[in-house]
Amino acid sequence: MRLRRVLLIVLLVGGFWFVTSHLPEQLSRMDLLNTAGVSRSPLALTEAHASPAYDADEQNNIAVYKKALPSVVNITSKSMTYNFFYGQVPQEGQGSGFILDRAGHVLTNFHVIADANRISVRTSDKRDYKATIVGTDKMHDLALLQITGQNLQPVTLADSTDLTVGQKVYAIGNPFGLNGTMTRGIISSIRSIRGPEDAPIEDAIQTDAAINPGNSGGPLLNSRGEVIGINTLIASNGVEQSSGIGFAIPINTAKAVLGDLTKYGRVRRPTLGISSLAIGPDIADQMGLAAGSGVLVQRVSPGGAADRAGLRGGNQQAYLGNQPILLGGDLIVAVDGKEITDNGDLSTIMDKHQPGDTVSITFYRGRKKLTVNLTLGEGRGVNT
Repeated sequence: MRLRRVLLIVLLVGGFWFVTSHLPEQLSRMDLLNTAGVSRSPLALTEAHASPAYDADEQNNIAVYKKALPSVVNITSKSMTYNFFYGQVPQEGQGSGFILDRAGHVLTNFHVIADANRISVRTSDKRDYKATIVGTDKMHDLALLQITGQNLQPVTLADSTDLTVGQKVYAIGNPFGLNGTMTRGIISSIRSIRGPEDAPIEDAIQTDAAINPGNSGGPLLNSRGEVIGINTLIASNGVEQSSGIGFAIPINTAKAVLGDLTKYGRVRRPTLGISSLAIGPDIADQMGLAAGSGVLVQRVSPGGAADRAGLRGGNQQAYLGNQPILLGGDLIVAVDGKEITDNGDLSTIMDKHQPGDTVSITFYRGRKKLTVNLTLGEGRGVNT
C-alpha cells in the first residue's frame, strides 16, 4: 500500500516535470509552422556594442548648437487688439532673440515686439524674465530689450563684411513654438531687400536654412557658432512657412545702431535734408541730364543740411507716368567719391555716418559738375 503511494507520487512529479519542461517546446515548434506550411525563423537582433563615433560634420553641428543655445531666447509678446464689436481681445505673438551681454541686453526684431504691452523672455534652461524695451529701430526691424538675471550667456558676434555664397550657416530659434530648434543650410546670396516696413535692408543674407514663423529675431550663425545675422523674413508666396528662401539682417547693421539704441533709445539717423528721385539711363536721356544715373533733388528742406550747403531742388512740374515730379534740381552722382546710382546707394552711405559728420557731395547743376562739403543733419525715419 505504501509502495503504491510512493509510485503515484513519483508519477505525478514526473508528469508535472514533463509537461512544464518539454510540452511548451513541442508546442513552440508546432507554432513555427503557419497555415501555409512555411516555417518561421526566430527573431535575432544585431545591436551595436558601443555608440557610433560622430563624423567631423556632425561634431561641428553639435559644437555650434551647444555653444549658441544658452544664448538664444524665446520671446513672447502680449498686446490688446479689438474684435468686430470693438471689444478688447488679448493677442499673443512669439519670436526669438539672443543675449548680447551679461547685463541682460537682448536683440530681436522690431516686428516681434511691435505694439506689445507686455514682453517675456525665456532662456534655454526654462527661466522666465520680464523684459523692458531699451530702444527700437523700426526702419532696420531691430529692437533692443533688457532683462535682469544671473549667469546669462552672451553670444559671440562675428563680422558680416566678407560673407561668401556657399558658406555654411545655422539658424536657432523658436519656429512654431518649438524651442531650441536648429536648422542648417548655406548662404544662398547677399542682396538688398525690402523689410517689413518696406525700408531697404542692404546686404541682407539669403539662406536656404529652414526659417519659419517664430524664428524671427533669432541668430544666424557661422560654422564657429558666431552670429552673422538676425533672422527676419521668409519668402513664403502666401504660405507662412519655409520655402527655402529666408533672409537675415547682417549683424554689422545691428552693431551700427546698438550704440544709439543704448544711449538714446532710438537711432539718430543722418540726413541730407532732401526728397529725391532715383534716375536711370532711360529717364536721364529723356530729361536731357548730364549723367546716366543718380538721384535728382526734388525738394530741399528749408534750413536743412542740403539747404545750408547750397543744393537746389526742382522748379518745373512734370509727370513720370502718373507720378508728379519736379525737374531742374541738382543731380547727385557721388558722396565721398562713391558713385550714387539710386536711393539704395545713398541709404547705404548714410548708414555709415552719424548726424554732424561732414561728407562731400558731387552733383550736376545743368551740365556743370560741382562738389560741396555738407554737414549731415538728424532725421527721423528717413535716410536722405
